[in-house]
Amino acid sequence: MFDIFLQVDTLTRSTEVTGKVESVWSLLGKGGPLMIPLGILFALAVFVFIERLLAVKKASKIDDNFMRIIRDNVVTGNVTAARSLAKNTDNPVGRIIDKGLQRIGKPIEAIEKSMENVGKLEMYKMEKNLSILSVISRIAPLFGFVGTIVGLVLLLKEFATISSPTVSQIADAMYIKLITSASGLIIGMLAYLGYSYLDTQINRTANRMEAASNEFIDILQEPTR
Repeated sequence: MFDIFLQVDTLTRSTEVTGKVESVWSLLGKGGPLMIPLGILFALAVFVFIERLLAVKKASKIDDNFMRIIRDNVVTGNVTAARSLAKNTDNPVGRIIDKGLQRIGKPIEAIEKSMENVGKLEMYKMEKNLSILSVISRIAPLFGFVGTIVGLVLLLKEFATISSPTVSQIADAMYIKLITSASGLIIGMLAYLGYSYLDTQINRTANRMEAASNEFIDILQEPTR
């Protein structure tokens, strides 16, 4: 066992002396053909995350005074001004309130149902393509494991032709074959973190949508001035 550690230490020292520093790209290139789909999955995950992040950020921008202005206009009977404000507010809360304003005069249950339907549609818009990140977080590690398994099988066949492979040969070969597994795990982890972050932001926006909807129903039930 000591001899093995000694050989590995000698190999490390010799690499440092020669100054051969392997770049990340050349290292990833040794992972084999399965690094191509892993690269595609990574690029797709980055694209979906940025696209969804911008969409969710836009949807979550809500003026703190929005509902106060809506309340003042509705209570004073100025529904036209309230609708104008809601229409010019480009976010889910504005569209939900606008739908409620359109239904003023109908039973409260009908107004709530209409606003709920708009809320569901807005949730669908925010969650669009979000499942792609969830899928990538699951299949990227699988691609990596498959690449490592295939590489190890080929490695065993190669070593079968060598009478007595050295420890350094085995270590180098194993090191290269584990690149795909490490890459797949990293991509899967990043995709999962991105999915979790976006899901949290969407839930926060959904809570604000629900709060605004409930506040609007309460406003309708207040006595007019």
